[in-house]
Amino acid sequence: MKETIRVAVTGAAGNIGYALLWRIASGDCFGANQPVTLQLLEIPVGMQRLEGVMMELKDSAFPLVHEIIGTDDANTAFKDADAIFLVGSRPRTKDMDRSDLVAANGPIFVGQGRAIDAVASPNVKVITVGNPCNTNALIACANAPSIPSRQFTAMTRLDQNRAVGQMAERAGVPASKIHDVFIWGNHANTMYPDPRFATIDGEKATDVFDQDWLQGDFLGTVATRGKAIIEARGASSAASAASAAVDHMRDWWQGSSGRIVSMALPSEGWYGVPEGLVFSFPCRCENGEMTVVDDLPIDAFAQSKINENISALMDEREAVSELLGD
Repeated sequence: MKETIRVAVTGAAGNIGYALLWRIASGDCFGANQPVTLQLLEIPVGMQRLEGVMMELKDSAFPLVHEIIGTDDANTAFKDADAIFLVGSRPRTKDMDRSDLVAANGPIFVGQGRAIDAVASPNVKVITVGNPCNTNALIACANAPSIPSRQFTAMTRLDQNRAVGQMAERAGVPASKIHDVFIWGNHANTMYPDPRFATIDGEKATDVFDQDWLQGDFLGTVATRGKAIIEARGASSAASAASAAVDHMRDWWQGSSGRIVSMALPSEGWYGVPEGLVFSFPCRCENGEMTVVDDLPIDAFAQSKINENISALMDEREAVSELLGD
């Protein structure tokens, strides 16, 4: 057994948190030999529900779970945390647009960023799941100046997984046969699932599928999948979001085995994306580190989609400029 790590989850009693915790506790995320202490954050009115979640976790008797801490104080939840899942936020409902989400959730991530800066491990890995996740990650990062910006990420793995699912269904193969489709940009309907380097059971995706589908129904379905799920089940994605968060952190923590995966992180100028903008790039992960694949050719269509996402994220950044500090 390895030394116990501390894993913090915000919004731990919510639908995504509830689905996520069992995957972490079972070893799916950090490894079958990695013991964990779970540090769970809820808002005061959610503490009773969190107590029930903690009871269920204890009743599950996971061998890897050494301790479970429940709190409504961010400093307690993030104390010495090695990995943090920023899940808690107001979910999107049918009558909300993206500007509503920015206004409702931005201030939450100011306080959480400051708490991370104050008490988390200096090597902490942070994934932002709560939407709008790119801009929420930007806010948290800006308010944690002592933590390197590369340690703050936002989740676009759900979009990647949706793209994989659509390709697998159309090709009639298991999802395991799909490799290296990834997401550019924002976790929003502007995001671009790039199929140009993907393979389907070893064949190039661009040879398996026609361009009209890849730039039409495929792109449209992936981009609007979240809205379609809300309309179908009356609530936003929960289990699939939790699964994608596990995928994101597992690859970051344990490595992506050479595969290209989607991770949004503060840009260092890659592909002309303005520095600091939290943008999804193609990445590979190894030994706990991520590397942006920075030498892929960009065609005119991909560039137009990258530019569209830059514009949308610049607008979001401007909308929360007062939350970003100096």
